[in-house]
Formats: sequence, structure tokens, C-alpha cells
Amino acid sequence: MKKLSELEYGESGVVREICVSQHELNCLGIRVKKQVKMVTRQPIKGPVVVVVDETEIAMGLDIAEGIIIETGTGRS
Repeated sequence: MKKLSELEYGESGVVREICVSQHELNCLGIRVKKQVKMVTRQPIKGPVVVVVDETEIAMGLDIAEGIIIETGTGRS
């Protein structure tokens, strides 16, 4: 498991836990058990862009750090 903000470019996984305000993320389609894929992560607190259900979603690094992803690598 790792934070969404820690995913590598092109890496994907399943949302397992959301530790930030869930209302806005639900509106964007980011929910527990949803598949996400990292598109880009800008350096120095820049936005994180992921794909969920074929839609690109940009969010702040602080939000991405509160989303826990299971990547399927078998590591914790």
C-alpha cells in the first residue's frame, strides 16, 4: 500500500482508504475500490493528475497524500 502521491508515472492501483474529505472526491469519482492510474505528478507540491473511469482528474498534493492505494505489488 502507498499514498496516491507516491505512485510512479503510469502506475495504477485500487483505492483502499480515503483519509481526507470524501465528499469532493466522491463527486470526482474517486471512491474506495475504484481503479486509479497516475498520469503526472508535478514537482514541489504541484498537482497530481490521475485517470479514473477514463477521466483525468487533477488534485493538490495534500489531497493525494490522504488517499491510500493498493498497487498489487504485494508490498505494504
